[in-house]
Amino acid sequence: MTIETFVSRAADGERVETGWGELNWKITDKSMDGTEMTFGTCFIKPGERNPLHSHPNCEEFLYVVSGACEHKLGDETVQLAAGDTIRIPRNVRHWARALGSEPVFALIMFSSGKRHAVDHEGGGVA
Repeated sequence: MTIETFVSRAADGERVETGWGELNWKITDKSMDGTEMTFGTCFIKPGERNPLHSHPNCEEFLYVVSGACEHKLGDETVQLAAGDTIRIPRNVRHWARALGSEPVFALIMFSSGKRHAVDHEGGGVA
C-alpha cells in the first residue's frame, strides 16, 4: 500500500451525467478499497432537480459550494445558499432543486463507502 491508494486526483472519479446535472463519485468502496464513507460532488442545472430518493443504509451531508437551492427533506422544504450544509438522515426522502439562473455545485458525503439510493419517482437515481 502506498500513499497514492489514499488519494483521489482531480481527473479521478466516476462521472454520472443525468438530465438534471451531474454526479461525480470521487471516493467510494469501488474506487478506494476499505473506505467507510462516500464522497462526491453534485452539479444541478438551473431550475432542475434530482428525483425524490432516500438512502436506506447511510446518512448524507450536502454542502452547497455555489448557487442556491431549495431542499425537500421529508415533508418540509428549506432554502440553502453557498456555505450552508444539510444533514439528511437515513431513509428520509429528499431532493434538491437549483434556484435562479446559476447552477448549484455541492459536496456530498455519505456515512457508508457503499451508498445505496432508492428512487421514489422512477426517474433513476445514480
